[in-house]
Amino acid sequence: MTDPLLQRVLVIMPAWNEGLAVGNTVREVLARPEKYDILVVNDGSTDNTAEVAANAGATVLHLPFNLGVGGAMRAGFKYASRHNYDAVIQVDADGQHDPKDIAVVLQGLENADISIGARFADKGTYSVSGPRKWAMVFLAKTISTLAGTRLTDVTSGFRAANTRGIAQYLDHYPAEYLGDTIDSLVVAIRSGCKVTQVPVEMRARQAGTPSHNPAKAAIYLGRSIFAFLFALTRKPSTLFQTEPEAG
Repeated sequence: MTDPLLQRVLVIMPAWNEGLAVGNTVREVLARPEKYDILVVNDGSTDNTAEVAANAGATVLHLPFNLGVGGAMRAGFKYASRHNYDAVIQVDADGQHDPKDIAVVLQGLENADISIGARFADKGTYSVSGPRKWAMVFLAKTISTLAGTRLTDVTSGFRAANTRGIAQYLDHYPAEYLGDTIDSLVVAIRSGCKVTQVPVEMRARQAGTPSHNPAKAAIYLGRSIFAFLFALTRKPSTLFQTEPEAG
C-alpha cells in the first residue's frame, strides 16, 4: 500500500445542528499543513450548520432530512468515490477529534484498509464507566478475535479508509443506530478488509452538551450487543473474493 499522506484525502464531517462548533472545526482542519479537502454532510440540520460550514471553507452536501451518522457517512463515501479520492477519514463536527491526529490515523492505512483512532490505547485521559464501559470492553475483545488483531475502541467514529475500505462501505454501511461503527466494522472484517488502530487523544466537545447519562448508558449496552449479534447474521461482501483460476 502507498503512503496515504501523499494521496488525495477527503475529510468527511457529518453534522446535525452543529452550528456552534462546525465552523471552528473546519478552520482547524483547513489550517493543517497537509491541506485536506473537507466535505461537511449537513444531515437535515434546522440551524445554521450549512451556512457556517460553507463560510469556513468546507464543501457542503445537503441531506433533505436527518438520516443519522450512518446515512450521512454513506453519502460522504459516495461523494468520495465519484470524485476519485484515495482515502477518507471521518471527523466529528463538534471538535472532539483533534485535527493533528488526522495524519496519525491516516498513517495506519499503510498496512490496513481501515484505520481506527482509538481512545483507549495508552494515550490521553478519555475514560468511560458503567454499562457503556462494559459494552465497549465486550465488543473490543470479541471483534479483536474476529479481526485477528488487538482493537481497544471499536465504537470510535474517528476512522479512515482506503479505496478498498470505501468500496466495502459503499457495499455495506447501515444507517441504523451503531451501524456506522459496530455493524459496518464487523461486516468489513468478515469480508476481508484488514483493520488496525492507532492511539489518539479525545478532546472535550467544543460546543453543546454531551448526551450521555446512566439511563442512556444502559440502553447503549443493550443496543450495542444487539448490533454486534445482528452484524454476525449479515452476509459478508463478495467484492474482494478472487475468481477461481481456470483449469
